[in-house]
Formats: sequence, structure tokens, C-alpha cells
Amino acid sequence: MDKVSLTFRVFFEDPFWIGIVERISDGTMEVCKITFGMEPKDYEVYDWLLKNYYRLRFSPAVKAEAKKEHTNPKRRQREARMQTAVSGIGTKSQQALSLQHEQLKEERKIRTREQKEAEKEARFELKQQKRKEKHRGR
Repeated sequence: MDKVSLTFRVFFEDPFWIGIVERISDGTMEVCKITFGMEPKDYEVYDWLLKNYYRLRFSPAVKAEAKKEHTNPKRRQREARMQTAVSGIGTKSQQALSLQHEQLKEERKIRTREQKEAEKEARFELKQQKRKEKHRGR
């Protein structure tokens, strides 16, 4: 049976409240970032997640190591302190979000390039049409 783990974190990143959804399955992690306005309450976050989960756009999958089942809470606290001191919080999530951001940026560049070329072609056609109208001898 396939095991899927879902983590939802809400934190304040000036000036907005941000939600990060991490979905781990088959050794890969996908991340989605949600921007809230004011501070959401727990029941609002839960309700929002239930209603909008299937509309979330997750980042491309990034390889993630499997989590250990159960360890001593003090040991977990010590390990968490050591990890945050060395590399910061959520580096895998941040990598996945940056990868998604880069992909969206590339898509946007392609779309704008096509729009500019279409506008240029339309202007050229209009210019040619005007030239032909001038040379009809009227």
C-alpha cells in the first residue's frame, strides 16, 4: 500500500501569512505555497484546505528521504536544533518552491514572447495592406 504524508505549516512572512503544503509519497516531495491575508484561525485553515486541496498547484517532485517512525522527543529536539543551525528551516521545501517559481517564469516568458510575435505579425500585415491600398491607383 502506498503511504502519503501531508504537512501544512502556516507562518508569518512580512506582510502576509503564508501556508506551505508538503506532500510526500514514494520518496518524493511536492510543495505548494498559499498566501493568506490576515492571520487565519485553525478552523479557517482546515476548512480552506478541505475545500481547495484539489485545486492546489504543487511544484515538481523533489527526492526526499523517508522519515523515521518514532524517536525520543528530546533527541528530536536536539536534532532539530542542529539542523536549523546548519541549513535553515525547510530547505527541501524552499528548493521545490524555487523550482516551481522558475518553471512558471519560463512559461510566462514563452507566452509573452508568442504574444509579442503575434502583435508584430499583425502590425506587419496591416502595414502591407495599407501599402497595397496606396498602390491601387486611386
